[in-house]
Amino acid sequence: MANEITLSAAARASVLTLGNTADLINRTNNRLSSGLRVASPIDDARVFFEAKSLSDRASTLDEKKSGIDQAISSVSAALEAVETIDSVVRQAKGLAIAAKSATGTELASLVTQYNQLRTQIDNLTADTTFQGLNLVNGTGETLTVEFSNLTGSQLTIASVDLTTDTTGLDISVAANFSVTSNIDAAIAELDAAVETLEGEGQEIGSNVALLQTRLDFTENYVNVLEEGAGKLTLADITEEGANLVALQTRQQLGISALAFAGQSEQSVLALFR
Repeated sequence: MANEITLSAAARASVLTLGNTADLINRTNNRLSSGLRVASPIDDARVFFEAKSLSDRASTLDEKKSGIDQAISSVSAALEAVETIDSVVRQAKGLAIAAKSATGTELASLVTQYNQLRTQIDNLTADTTFQGLNLVNGTGETLTVEFSNLTGSQLTIASVDLTTDTTGLDISVAANFSVTSNIDAAIAELDAAVETLEGEGQEIGSNVALLQTRLDFTENYVNVLEEGAGKLTLADITEEGANLVALQTRQQLGISALAFAGQSEQSVLALFR
């Protein structure tokens, strides 16, 4: 056809080289702008889906991490309650001991203070609620923390009863300190309550430590998974920058080669004029 343009072999080779170089420059620019060597299955299907598997696992564990973090707060609230109640129980014991040598108005004041402390213990257990969960007022609630979606790895923490009821700390003796035997009975209950609180505090504290350990592990594991995915897909910016410079140089050389090919053809045509 009259409109067809016929290129020499040298010119055609130069044009093809320029086209390939332009494609490589575009690819390199995309890698530099996105930071990714493999951004879609088109780039490398195997690597893309391997990285996606790692990223999906990291995302799932990141959700578990949030649950563990909230559980730590919930159990820490229970531990704080145990420590505070222990302090109140020890105050009550001090009042009971003082009642042994008190008389008249002083004894009546000690009885009033003692009963107020018992009330405060129950109020404190009722107030120790975190996101609707109370682990110290004996309502039979349970906190279940899942550590993984691939296994049954989890921790279940049952609530305890730290109220003054007989089902809890059993500080049930009414503060009638007019009789020495009542004072002794109250002191015995308070001593038993302190032992109970120490035991519960150790167990709850152990659960806090375990949860913190699992949280640290999960955070580190998520980082490892994300780093692994990055190794598969992230571009080496230094290398890609060097590639871009080399490709731009190749492009300039290609343009020069095409120009030389054109000049050679013009020189040959001039011989026939």
